[in-house]
Amino acid sequence: MALPNKPNWELLAEPDLSKVPVVEHEYDALIVGGGMAACGAAYEIGKWMPKGSKVALVDKAALERSGAVAQGLSAINTYIGDNTPSDYVRMVRNDLMGVVREDLIFDLGRHVDDSVHLFEEWGLPVWKKKGSEGKKLVEGGEPVRTGKWQIMINGESYKCIVAEAAKAAFAEMGYDLFERIFIVKLLLDANKPNTIAGAVGFSVRENKVHVFKAKAILVASGGAVNIFRPRTTDEGKGRAWYPVWNAGSTYTMCMQVGAEMTMMENRFTPSRFKDGYGPVGAWFLLFKATATNGKGEHYIKSDAAKAELAKYSPYGQAAVTPTCLRNHLMLFEMKEGRGPIFMDTAAALKAFLDEKKAAGMDEKEIKKYWKELESEAWEDFLDMSVGQAGLWAAMNIEPEKVGSEIMPTEPYMLGSHSGCCGIWVSGPDEDWVPADYKWGYNRMTTVNGLFTAGDGVGASGHKFSSGSHAEGRIAAKAMAKYIRDNAGFKPTLKQTAEELKAEIYKPVKVYYENYQKTTHEMVNPNYIKPRHMMERLMKYTDEYGGGWSPYYMTNGKLLEIAMHHLQMLREDSDKMAAGGLHELLRAWENLHRIWCVEDHLRHIQFREESRYPGFYYRGDYNNVSDTDMDQGGWKCFVNSQYNPETGEWKIFKKKLHKIIAD
Repeated sequence: MALPNKPNWELLAEPDLSKVPVVEHEYDALIVGGGMAACGAAYEIGKWMPKGSKVALVDKAALERSGAVAQGLSAINTYIGDNTPSDYVRMVRNDLMGVVREDLIFDLGRHVDDSVHLFEEWGLPVWKKKGSEGKKLVEGGEPVRTGKWQIMINGESYKCIVAEAAKAAFAEMGYDLFERIFIVKLLLDANKPNTIAGAVGFSVRENKVHVFKAKAILVASGGAVNIFRPRTTDEGKGRAWYPVWNAGSTYTMCMQVGAEMTMMENRFTPSRFKDGYGPVGAWFLLFKATATNGKGEHYIKSDAAKAELAKYSPYGQAAVTPTCLRNHLMLFEMKEGRGPIFMDTAAALKAFLDEKKAAGMDEKEIKKYWKELESEAWEDFLDMSVGQAGLWAAMNIEPEKVGSEIMPTEPYMLGSHSGCCGIWVSGPDEDWVPADYKWGYNRMTTVNGLFTAGDGVGASGHKFSSGSHAEGRIAAKAMAKYIRDNAGFKPTLKQTAEELKAEIYKPVKVYYENYQKTTHEMVNPNYIKPRHMMERLMKYTDEYGGGWSPYYMTNGKLLEIAMHHLQMLREDSDKMAAGGLHELLRAWENLHRIWCVEDHLRHIQFREESRYPGFYYRGDYNNVSDTDMDQGGWKCFVNSQYNPETGEWKIFKKKLHKIIAD
């Protein structure tokens, strides 16, 4: 039987794991991940570490094209500029329905522009207004804004530019970069309770296990994708808006060692161009396009829409409608029979053209301008979502002539975009920060020496790419301080390297013990393949956990059933089988997804309200409670914690503090 991507050993009834080498490493600081937050940490950390320190970054992919910005980006969505950090807090607080960590958001807001200035210094082209051409942002150059917080860039190589700077900083300090190694598990110290001591992973290119000891670890491995059933059929399976390689590893690995989680009930369900998942932001903000229903009506301005938003006061009456409520209005229109929803691209481009004609532009200039406008419309996707441009071409869609359908996608879990799930971290140690928001080092979790940034930090969304980079830098500086303050700490692991290797390669062992017992390796009563495991997970989350097929609706009884199925999935995951290194990677990604989803659904079960209408609904508690927890309401954080010693979960409310005035 031909076996795809089989390991480099002879086919045996049972693979000989002694042929798989284990490499053991010891570092002061370890960065896990390769996206914007990890690159920010890599760039910054060398400035603060003691002389002679050993630091490493380990990435599952390759740094140049790793993370959410891998394919490129058309805009930097967080640039403070003439705004203030307090304004930034107000925006994030409103968009996330009032429940956020204002200390973390303010802290980020006062640092994020510095990262953007670095990007431009490193070579990222930033669009400038007429009269500002040739001036950098730090020199007074005025960026082309597409909204209050966004600035336009030519960003196809955005991640390459940022990764190059991170690599250069590492090379200058003599630090180590490991690519194509998937860290799958964090390790607690054998002697010091609740203290991180290391991590273990495997190469996705050769049979090799890597065990790392470290005094402190920063985990920034992105959010979670492919946890809910996508709208695409088998032909496009795996297509998603957020990077498909994000498997919830940040959340799972940290929760498994006891890190307190926060707002894991929150999921982001973005509205995107249907089937191609092309982002809509530039069309709304740069081209000033509007969304229409199937009747061609601008439904957002309708009396029905205003009445629907009034149910969610004060957020529904805000100057800017929160992202989840904009979704809610789309779903409301479709359920009322007025769908589908279109992005009126043709009207938007025509309006641009009419504006120039009214200004007296002659025919020759108009033709030139129209060509530039068409080019920008396509480049918006070619810079960051090539699949959408391909779909337009394949479907004979000319955006200047016809609108395109937009649709809410399947849900994702993340903490750096318009979502706020993640890990409960300590904020800055300053007088204005409430005492229960600061118990340790900035961006450190409740596990000593374990830090996170970007998607990992909960209750503080709207960081996007620039904010994630800046937060990586903030966390790296704090991590260096932790290492200096704990210079005498010598990490000791509980498990031996051989025990860790056996645990990692268990899916391979299961496969080779059983694959010859059936005529087709994909169908076997003795094991389950990673693809089938993911399909089952998606079915359960979609049908019982509020996926797209029931219009994001769930309730207490459905969640009970979902948790029952998850328990069976947990049991079956013990028999997950990997016939090669790629499947071993997929197997471990699925294990991470199952943990992540379980915590997500536990939170939705606990929070007896629908905090984010348009992202999910609790049919049995279909309201937003804006009463403080002291009065029995839900305007508070919901936190959870897994105990690695007992295997038990606890879930509880956490006090919300308002720091910035309205």
